Amino acid sequence: MLRRLLLLLVCCLTNTALDAAEPITLENVIDPGENLADEAIAEEYSLEKAVAFLDSAALSWQNKRKCFTCHTNYAYLYARPMVSSEGIAHESVREFAKQLVNARWQEEGPRWDAEVVATAAALVFNDRATTGVLSEETRTALDRMWTVQREDGGFSWLNCDWPPMESDDHYGVTLAALAVGMAGDDYEHTEQVQAGIDGLRRYLNADPGHTLHQRAMALWASQHLDGLLTPQQQGEVVAELRALQKEDGGWGLATLGDWLRDDGSPQDMESSDGYGTGFVVFILREVGIHADDPAITRGIQWLKSHQRESGRWFTRSLHADSKHFITHAGTAFAVMAIASAEAPSSEAE
Repeated sequence: MLRRLLLLLVCCLTNTALDAAEPITLENVIDPGENLADEAIAEEYSLEKAVAFLDSAALSWQNKRKCFTCHTNYAYLYARPMVSSEGIAHESVREFAKQLVNARWQEEGPRWDAEVVATAAALVFNDRATTGVLSEETRTALDRMWTVQREDGGFSWLNCDWPPMESDDHYGVTLAALAVGMAGDDYEHTEQVQAGIDGLRRYLNADPGHTLHQRAMALWASQHLDGLLTPQQQGEVVAELRALQKEDGGWGLATLGDWLRDDGSPQDMESSDGYGTGFVVFILREVGIHADDPAITRGIQWLKSHQRESGRWFTRSLHADSKHFITHAGTAFAVMAIASAEAPSSEAE
């Protein structure tokens, strides 16, 4: 009860800030509170609440943790400019990434090889969605990415049993492929980059993915970098994703893999959630599935009818029932999915 009351207080404070149109900053940010499975569903969908949640979650993480992580502020750099790149919150997170590359890496080095790959991918996506030109820090991150690539084409990843992002090397390879594919032709011309791309292709040709989430990531990357999946493989992944849509129109993250929970309890294979639905809808849009396709319209309807009062879309952790930080990435993908479905046809088709 106390947790729900605290969450209600946070929601009220967030709504007040929205009503006053006061920008969320590092100085005034209020932590959006715990990700709770029993948080009330919002009476109506609100993009403003979703953006406020993303801003608050990313800036709170930056304030308290002083680091980047796939499920929160990296995901933020993907999602935020799909709504708008204007605003202090986005500028602060982007500047934090710039300092990571230009200052901390130079003085102390990256914490892990995974940090290099994840940073490069997030910055490339962010550049493409904002200026359309690779920044110097993005090029620096991309160039450093090749220095930590293994001979088999992969990267030493964080295998912390925190799926789907920090549990296997395959995720890092698809992120790297996405990064270089979206960087554009003007980046791919050097011998070092071509050798790195050849390594990515070798890795994914040998292992296109044993979970559907892995194969869906490879499918996403294949839309930007040739030679990762054959047309037949791409069609098979699309069919697999379509087949898992639930009767309510959503998808569940747990159904995209075979992950085991830390306590041995079963995964929730029945419920739709924010990450599963947002991720699949966004990927389907990336491969050119029309916004009017029933799978897309039903998925978007699920998202708009299952947003929580705080603005987030809850997703249960695949690891343990504690923080459920995958909710942050789920909210990012939900926003990305809705934005991609509502984009003018000239931009998205």
